Amino acid sequence: MTKFQKISENFLIFGDYLHSEPFGNGHINDTFISIYNQAGHRLTYIFQRINTKVFKNPDELMENISRVTNHLRKKYSNRRDSSRRALTIVPTKNGKGYFKDSEGKCWRSYLFIERALCYDILETPEQAYKAAKAFAEFQHQLSDLPEPRLHETIPNFHNTPMRMGAFDEALRKDARHRAGGIQDEINFVNKLRPQASRLVDLEATGRIPERITHNDTKLNNVMLDDITNDGICVIDLDTVMPGLSLYDFGDLIRSSISPAAEDETDLSKVCIRKDIFEAAAKGFIEGYAGELLETEIDNLTFAAILITYENGVRFLTDYLQGDTYFKIRYPQHNLDRARNQFKLVQEMLDHQQELEDLVRKVHRELKNGK
Repeated sequence: MTKFQKISENFLIFGDYLHSEPFGNGHINDTFISIYNQAGHRLTYIFQRINTKVFKNPDELMENISRVTNHLRKKYSNRRDSSRRALTIVPTKNGKGYFKDSEGKCWRSYLFIERALCYDILETPEQAYKAAKAFAEFQHQLSDLPEPRLHETIPNFHNTPMRMGAFDEALRKDARHRAGGIQDEINFVNKLRPQASRLVDLEATGRIPERITHNDTKLNNVMLDDITNDGICVIDLDTVMPGLSLYDFGDLIRSSISPAAEDETDLSKVCIRKDIFEAAAKGFIEGYAGELLETEIDNLTFAAILITYENGVRFLTDYLQGDTYFKIRYPQHNLDRARNQFKLVQEMLDHQQELEDLVRKVHRELKNGK
């Protein structure tokens, strides 16, 4: 009996186990697909090992995901494809959202969503528009989620000043004696340090509202329909929790505005695609159905810059700490990621006015019904 066959026996899965294989390329959790034969039909399930070093309270994590997916399912109940619009948790035989194996590892399962794909590299403005619209609609649909407030699965996840504090502490300790080779990167971090608190300050003064946000809006976290290419389902819900709308827009731009992967080492390939940015801005503003505040819209471009900068700081922090958070494939992987992100930040800074003009243009056109 295989490892996944043993794990699957603890879930309400009916059918004969056939095989499993790794799936996706997430930084945090280990994901697999498992195929079953159910009365002559092949059914596919997702299995994930929850990284409890990152998500320290799996009960709260799965409670969040259950509340969110149930709420979305109700919202989409009148749609013909409602079963594809939200993830479906497969419960364990004792009714829990996850199973803890003999080694103390926590496993969960979802139904696999058929006839839709995730993409790692965003290739067209249409994809940008539809992905951004899907993430904004996801936020908008959760705006009336009943109390209580969702758990913060990673407290202060996008609190940039706190990320700066973690970087400073890692630099001070220099546990792996790596600080001597990254002076250029340290200088870049300090260059933008004065702007690190801008979004949290706006929230603290009430100018930007707290919303329920995804907080990891990479293109590969929204499934696009095989036929229409519409955003059909937002996935990877571990970081769905209270946050700012700007975090989600910023992270989508961070992960899509450049044609290069986030660990591309040839930095000449790291550039910005203005057509992608414009399409994403249109999709995001439209997906919110006119409910984004002017202050939020005014800070969309800055959010893209800040979240990219923050992500670079996080990669650099992890590099200094000895690569304890993000998965790596080689010793300098996190450093290469940080350099890539900082190059992208500089590209956006160089074209910031043009990007802000595009946001204003899109907003104006949507308000005028074009």
